[in-house]
Amino acid sequence: MARGLNKVMLIGNLGNDPEIRYAKSGSAIANISIATTEGRKNQSGDWEDHTEWHRVVFFGKQAETCKDYLRKGSKVFVEGRIQTNTWEDKDGKKNYSTEVVGYSMLMLDSKGSGQGGGGGYSGGQGGGQGGGQSQSNNAPQPPSNMPQGEDDLPF
Repeated sequence: MARGLNKVMLIGNLGNDPEIRYAKSGSAIANISIATTEGRKNQSGDWEDHTEWHRVVFFGKQAETCKDYLRKGSKVFVEGRIQTNTWEDKDGKKNYSTEVVGYSMLMLDSKGSGQGGGGGYSGGQGGGQGGGQSQSNNAPQPPSNMPQGEDDLPF
């Protein structure tokens, strides 16, 4: 029996180039910042954009894909889970940081746009098709477990 669900899906643009570092084991770790924007009505009834920033971390092969194919402005679809980190600073004050631990990514830019990749999918716990591979029709294809049409949406 499932005890809960912790799943995040984001579509947005990178605010900076990926930050890459390596663990002592040699495994890559990539931190990216994704902006998502939605329209909201303000108090006077006019529409205005509201942007939310999301910190996302990838490990292993997905981190390498981020390094190789993503750049500031790249449009991506990311799936992952929310994780909160806690630490104490030098004064003993408790601090919190919330981020998305990404486990799959779909590059949504067209291959020739210069904004990252060619619609490749890097998915599932360190595997997947690999980044930068494009489909034959040059259109990004969602992962096979994603709803394919409006009728497949769960709401």
